[in-house]
Order: sequence, then structure tokens, then C-alpha cells
Amino acid sequence: MNFLRGVMGGPSAGPQPSGAETIQKLCDRVASSTLLDDRRDAVRALKSLSKKYRLEVGIHAMEHLIHVLQTDRSDSEIIGYALDTLYNVISNDLEEEEQDDSEEENLPKQVDDLGSQFTEIFIKQQENVTLLLTLVEEFDFHVRWPGVKLLTSLLKQQGPQVQQIILVSPMGVSRLMDLLADSREVIRNDGVLLLQQLTKSNAAIQKIVAFENAFERLLDIITEEGNSDGGIVVEDCLLLLQNLLKNNNSNQNFFKEGSYIQRMKPWFEVGDDNCGWSAQKVTNLHLMLQLVRVLVSPTNPPGATSSCQKAMFHCGLLQQLCTILMATGVPADILTETINTVSEVIRGCQMNQDYFASVNAPSNPPRPAIVVLLMSMVNERQPFVLRCAVLYCFQCFLYKNQKGQGEIVSTLLPSTIDGNSVSAGQLLCGGLFSTDSLSNWCAAVALAHALQENATLKEQLLRVQLATSIGNPPVSLLQQCTNILSQGDKIDRRGSKVQTRVGLLMLLCTWLSNCSIAVTHFLHNPANVPFLTGQIAENLGEEEQLVQGLCALLLGISIYYNDNSLENYRKEKLKQLIEKRIGRENFIEKLGFISKHELYSRAAQKPQPSFSSPDHMMFDHEFTKLVKELEGVISKAIYKSSEEDKKEEEVKKTLEQHDNIVTHYKKVIREQDQELEELKQRVSTLTSQNEQLQATVTQQVSQIQQHKDQYNLLKVQLGKDTQHHNSHSDTFQMNGIQMEEVSKLKEELEEWKNKHELLQGQLREKDSVTEKLKSSQLEMATTEQSSQTSKSGGLEHNNELQKELEMLRSQIQLQSAEISKLQIENQKLQVMNTSADPVLGDSGATAGNNSELERRLEQEIKELKSEIKALSEEKESLKQQLDSSSSTVAILQDEKSKLQQEVAESKKEQDDLLVLLADQDQKLSALKIKLKDLGVPVEDEDDIESGDQGDEDEDGDEEEQD
Repeated sequence: MNFLRGVMGGPSAGPQPSGAETIQKLCDRVASSTLLDDRRDAVRALKSLSKKYRLEVGIHAMEHLIHVLQTDRSDSEIIGYALDTLYNVISNDLEEEEQDDSEEENLPKQVDDLGSQFTEIFIKQQENVTLLLTLVEEFDFHVRWPGVKLLTSLLKQQGPQVQQIILVSPMGVSRLMDLLADSREVIRNDGVLLLQQLTKSNAAIQKIVAFENAFERLLDIITEEGNSDGGIVVEDCLLLLQNLLKNNNSNQNFFKEGSYIQRMKPWFEVGDDNCGWSAQKVTNLHLMLQLVRVLVSPTNPPGATSSCQKAMFHCGLLQQLCTILMATGVPADILTETINTVSEVIRGCQMNQDYFASVNAPSNPPRPAIVVLLMSMVNERQPFVLRCAVLYCFQCFLYKNQKGQGEIVSTLLPSTIDGNSVSAGQLLCGGLFSTDSLSNWCAAVALAHALQENATLKEQLLRVQLATSIGNPPVSLLQQCTNILSQGDKIDRRGSKVQTRVGLLMLLCTWLSNCSIAVTHFLHNPANVPFLTGQIAENLGEEEQLVQGLCALLLGISIYYNDNSLENYRKEKLKQLIEKRIGRENFIEKLGFISKHELYSRAAQKPQPSFSSPDHMMFDHEFTKLVKELEGVISKAIYKSSEEDKKEEEVKKTLEQHDNIVTHYKKVIREQDQELEELKQRVSTLTSQNEQLQATVTQQVSQIQQHKDQYNLLKVQLGKDTQHHNSHSDTFQMNGIQMEEVSKLKEELEEWKNKHELLQGQLREKDSVTEKLKSSQLEMATTEQSSQTSKSGGLEHNNELQKELEMLRSQIQLQSAEISKLQIENQKLQVMNTSADPVLGDSGATAGNNSELERRLEQEIKELKSEIKALSEEKESLKQQLDSSSSTVAILQDEKSKLQQEVAESKKEQDDLLVLLADQDQKLSALKIKLKDLGVPVEDEDDIESGDQGDEDEDGDEEEQD
């Protein structure tokens, strides 16, 4: 154990062994020793040497330490020592501290890569990482905490490889999520750091962590730690939340649907006393604002961003951010980030933009928040980053907000200018014509956003008049912009002079694009076109090339959107002027300077204006879109001849006519759609009527079949009766029966004729309806193919209805044929009846003729009818009596039920009285017993009753004697 004494600091005899020899002996001891205590002491010694002799311990001991982790899992102490040793070998954090503290050894720079090299050795066997995951599951502090730190270090050194191993291991991520629920804060906090490294740039692991309830646990930790007032743990949780949400649409949607946005509102509830802003609080609040921006970033899908913006408004988060925005004593970097956050929360969301327009600053008198922010933007004393943030906020407020654009422009119009209060328009004009080049640029870009994609406001802005000096007439805003542009270097300005000209040129290009009236006003000033051609034709330095490109773009817009209303500045003449003074190739080359500029490509990347210095502030994001749209169009327009221009104008006219025709046909289609709906309703009513008629037809068919059966029976009976015509009485009876059946058949024939006429009338009505439908369909067939497809359904319904009508006609024809057959058979019966009359006359002399029989039959029928009427009257009277009796029975039943209820109530009362009497008897008997005990004579009830009876008997005897 001498080498252990040397390591542990005890006295040693003989020469001291070197560090490498000691480590080798310790490794042999770990490998060969059979006693657990010896192995534990050896591993402890390796741990103490691992910081100083990192390379030697890593080379010689790593394999033995991994073997200890596999075999000695029952002893938590040796496992903890082994994990700590591996952490010291793999982690680079300790190496950096040693390099700072000690200067004795000049270690080469390759030592920094030791951690990644040892990590590669460790993760070469994937079983080592899975073994580490199982150890992290142990609850023992001495095992779990070193395991978490070692796994974090592995992820720092070789993140993607370790992430992949954890991802494919069973329940790997779920095991690590349990660290957030650990009651020991040290393990929980290091677990947050571990998950930070685990979720970096891996969308699959981010989704698994999110669906393992990470949002709920992290928000609970932030709340427990005190939100923005918390310590570094809150910062770590916020960084982990950013990893989970940034550029991960699935997790963002899950965060929104889980109602976690509502839990962010308390983060920004900053008190009125904003004096205590610690550095940690500033960092936490900064990360919280960035997390809000992650959810509403312009790079997210528009639908997801819009839903998050609405959720932030409804939960009051936007209102809370606006209170921070208008509060006093807020640090500058927090205020800047809050402005950027509010900008993206309101960007493109009409509801949020309307709310922001209604926010007022706590001043006397209160001013709109937009006006206060614009004051900061045009104030050159404010920090550059803050001014950029205000410009971004103003741009987001006007993005896809025509209502807000109109409100800003209206503050510049003569009818709405209020001299007592400062408006947004006045601030923009003041910044546009100030001596600060940065204010010029910001105001020009802000005003350009107020005109973005809004032709009506571009025309209204032409009405704005400015008073330049006392005694001089007012000048239009467009003229003043061109005047400042033409003066150029003559005006003494602070900052870059190119910046002012670039801002004004961007404003003019945005103003004149897609607005022919503005182009006409611009060309009406005779000095503008010569100035632009002179600027483009000159050979200037690199700084001026950008101005030349923008002048070429402005001249190209004046050509492309020219309506040829000015004779001296028609398209063809301007092209000839370019050809003579500049040259087409030179013009196109100067136009290309814009898109080739480095600052142009930077501005085109994202909407937020972020510049490292004011000198780099040249292009706006929306303007880069305009350049990209117009550059190719202007290049083609320059090379077009006059004939091509005429053809293009003709094409435009035809397109306008085509648009008018399309709008006309759209109206026609709408009207036809309404007519189709009405026709469909009529078709549905007709189909219902058709179904009813089919039901009646089926009933009539069944009735006809019944009559046929009755008729066949009568024929059979008639045949039998004609065979037995010898006896006078039988023939008379049969003749009577035959006559009755004939009369019945006649009546039924009349009824069928009436029904037939009704059906024919209904068929005529349906034929008229179908004719109307056909005529309306023929009228609608003259429209376009789109309307024909929409009407095909109605035609199909009409065809089906016509088929059903044809079926009804065929059925009615069949019925009429059957009726005709019945009529023929009736005639046959009448012939048979007449042929049977002479036989009857010859057989019996006493028999009367047919007329007498008919009279008798009629009399008997009348008598039967009278009897039937009398019976029906009796039946009605009986019905009335039955109704009255039923009503009386109902009344009696009600009375009976009431009486039964009363009897039941009386029974209950009697039972209650009996109970009371029994109680009184018991009390009386108890009192009598007490009285007897006291010696008071008490008579029993039986004695009293016997005495009463004796008195009554004596009274009776006396009466008898009397």
C-alpha cells in the first residue's frame, strides 16, 4: 500500500514514483483486486489524480473505470468515484480553470481536444451510453449527480453522436425527463443543463421532450423560482424553452394548444417601483421577451403566428407588454427588446394593431404611444438600437394595415391638421427634413411603409402642402423631396449624406410605383428628369453608385407607370433621352448596382432592421421586394419599341375589358345561382307531390284489384244462377242480386271516371311546370361553361321528374284500359240480363216485368237508406252519451282519488292519535305508581268504570219502581 500512501499524502520510504507509474499501478489494482474496498480506494485515488494527470488517467484507466461501472453497480460509492473520474477526464471546463490558475506547465493547444477524443473513445461502444442512462435512473445522490454531469459533458463534446445514441435507446429521453421532477435542486438544475445540450439542433428529441410534459414542468420551476426575479435557474429554463420552440412548428402549436401562452403573462408583471433591476433580472426578462418573439416570429408559418398573436391578445399578454413599453425607469436594452417584441406581436394582426393604436402614454395630456415612439425615432440623442426598434415597430404597425396607413396619412392632410397637438405626420415630416441623416432615412422609410400597396393613399399624399419659409408659397411634399434630393451636398448634415439621398429615393420609388397620377406630378416638374439623367450619366465613386442605381430605378418607374398624359415626357421620348444621354446598356448596368450591393442582400434576409452601425443603414426589407419585382420589368420596358408599347397598351385595354366581362359574367352567374336554387326548391316540391301521387296510384291499383276479384265472384255466381232459372223464386232473387251488382258497378265506374279526370288535371299542371322548367333551362344554356356545369344538377332533376311523369301516364293508361274492360263486361252483363228476361216471362205467369222489379228494388233501397240514416243518428246520439258518460266517469274518478287521499290522511291522523293516547296512558300509569308509592290513594280506571256502572243500575231500578 506504499503507492496509496504516496498518493494520499502519507510518509513514504524510498524514491517517489512518477504520476504515470502510480496511475498504472492503480489501474492494475482496480483490475486485479478481489476485495471491493481495495478497488474502491484505487478508484478514489484515480479520481484525485484525474485533474492533474488527465491524459494519463484517460489513456490507462478509462477501460477499467467502465468495467467498474458494469460490475460493481451494487456499491454506490465506487460508482460515484468512477463517474467523477470519467467526468474529470472528459470535461474541458476543469482544464480551462487549471490553465488560468497555473503557469508552470506550458500545455499545447491539442489538450483542448482531449475531451472530444476521450468522448469518442467512450461512445464508440454504444452500450456505455445506455449504461450511463441506467445509472442516471438511480436515486442515490452520489450516483445520479455525477452521471448527469458526465452525460452533459459528453453532449458538449460530441453532441450529434450522443443524441443519436440516446434517441435510439429504449426510453432514453424519458429517463432524462425524470430529472426535472427530482426534489434535490442540484440534480434538477443540472438536469435542465443536460436537457439544454440534449435538445440543441435536434427536432426529433425536441418533440419527444415537449410531449413528455416538459413545458408544464419548466413553467412550474420558473414560477417557483419567482419568474423574472428568479436566479440563474430561471435563465437555464428559459434557454431550454427556446431550444424546444425555436424553428419547431410542432412544439409551437403544442405550446399554444396547451394554453401555456396564458402562463407567460405573470412574467411581465413588473411593479411600479422599477428601481431594483438586477443584472440577473435583466437577463431573465430579456430571455422571456425573446421567447415571446420565437412564437410570433415572421419566419414562422402565417397561420401559427396569427393564432399565437390572437392568444396573446386574449390572455392580456400584449397589454402587459404595452405597460412595460410606457413605464418609466426601464433599462434601455429591456425597453428596446420590448419594442421589438410588441412589433412582432402586432405585425399583420388587425386586432392587435387596432389595440396598439389605442394605447396612450401616461403623460399630461395623454399622447398616443405611436407618437411617443416616433419622437424617440427622430431624436438623434436616443441610442441607435432603440431608434431601429421604434422604426421596426412602426413598420409592423402598418404591415397589412390599411386602416392604420390611412390614419397616419390623414394627419398630413390639410383638413385634419391640429396645430395644438403633435401628430405622427408632423413628426415624420420633421424627421424627413431635419439636418440629421439618420432621422431623414428613418422618416423616409416610415412614410414609405404608410404608402405600401395602397394606391389611394399615394394619390391623397399628393395633396400635402408644406410651408417652407415665410412669404413663399407652399410647396407640395413631392416637390420638397425632389428639391432636397437635387440640392444634395449643398446642405450641411450630420452623418452620411448618401444615407439621406438613399432614403428619399426609396420613398419616391415606393410612392411612384403603381401610381400613374404620382408619376405625372413628378414629371410635371421640368427639373426632375434632367437631374436623374445627370446623376445616372456621371462616373462617380463607389459610395455614389448606390445613388445612381436608385436614380435609374426611379427613372425606370417613371417610364413603366407613365400614362403618356404629358406630351413632353411620353414613354418613347424618355427612352430616346436615355438612349442619347446615358445609353441603354449603361442604364441597365447602373440599375443592377442596387441588387449587387452587400447591404441590399443583408436587408433582404429578414424584416427587422438590424444594423451594426448607422453607416450600414441603407436599405429597407420591403423596398428590396419592390426592387426584385421591378428590376426585370424596367429592363424589358427600356428595350421595347413604340410599337411594342402600343401593343402592350392594347393588351392592357383588352385585359381591362376582359376583367369587365368577367365581372359581368360573375354577376350573371350569381343571379343564375339564385334562380337555380329557386328551381331546385320547386323541383323538390314537385318530387314530393309526385311521391304523393304515386302513393294514390298504388292505392287505386289495389282497389281495382279488389273490384276485379269481386267482379269475378259475381260472374261465377251469375253463371250458377242462370243454370237454375227453372224456379220462379230463384230466378227472381238472382235477378235482384244481379241488378244490385250492376248498379254498384255503375257507381264505381263513375267514381273511377272522376278520379281519372283529377289525375289528368294534375298531369296537365305538371306538364305546364315542366314546360316552364325547360324554357328556363334553355335561357340559362346561353351562359358560359361554368354556369352550365352548375346547372347540370337542375337538368338532371327535371329529367328524372319527366321520367316519373311518363311512368304515371303509363299507369293511368293501364287504369283506363282496365276501366274500359269493366265497361265492356258490364255491357255483357246487361245483355245477359235482357236475354234472361223472356225466359223469366215464359216460366212464371205471376212474375212481374223488370220495371216493377226495379221499382220494388228502388223502394227497398230507399227504405234501407232511411234505416241507415236513423241508425247513424242513433249512433251519433250514443256517441254523445258515451262522451258525456266518459266525462262524468273522469270526474268521478278524480273525486274518488281525492276521497282516497282524504281517507289515507285521516288514517294517518288516527294512527298519530293512537300513538299519543298510548303515550299518555303510559305516563298516567307511571304517575299512579309514583302516587301509590307516596301513599296517596288512587282509584284505578276499572274501579271507576265499575262504580259508574253500579250507579247506572241503581238509577234504572228507581225508574222502574216509579
